[in-house]
Amino acid sequence: MKKIITVSREYGSGGRDIAKMVADQLGYAFYDGAIINTVAEMTGLNPDYIKKNGENTRRSHFFTYGLGMNFNGLSLPDYLWQKQRELILYIAQKGNCVLVGRCADYILRERDDCLNVFIHADMESRKKRAIEVYGDPKDNIDKLLKDKDKTRKTNYRYYTDQIWGEARNYHVTLDSSLFGDEVCADIIVDLAKK
Repeated sequence: MKKIITVSREYGSGGRDIAKMVADQLGYAFYDGAIINTVAEMTGLNPDYIKKNGENTRRSHFFTYGLGMNFNGLSLPDYLWQKQRELILYIAQKGNCVLVGRCADYILRERDDCLNVFIHADMESRKKRAIEVYGDPKDNIDKLLKDKDKTRKTNYRYYTDQIWGEARNYHVTLDSSLFGDEVCADIIVDLAKK
């Protein structure tokens, strides 16, 4: 039985919703927005800043270095990464949980009680979900999805030296546009029980 499940996801793939279904089915704690709020409390940073930059901190290196900010000898993005990492390690010690994003798969890679999942979908399904479920504007939706993926890829590469979305970095990758959210959640739950 896997006590920790990490879910990485393409924007618009439904990965967060699938992760929530998995947590509910297994009775596990669910961490997504809670990570943002807890890191905000730990650091004194605005939760909106953490939400915006917590998975694409590399992009803001230029700005923080330019301003000369220094947090315990680290740039603001590196400080934020360190605090998120500490929190994820702490959460993993507490008990059964599902963690969404924030390089949790890499941070917990040494644990044998962890199942790392990547959720992806075809572009049309992602665009539809982004517009209809997330409320993103239709105009520039292609650019929005590409930009979201690019910042996640860059951040993941910078902090893990691995390629975001590459199958070998996860135990399983699932196409939510092919299987649907419920089937993806059922597959993950079945795998977690093995």
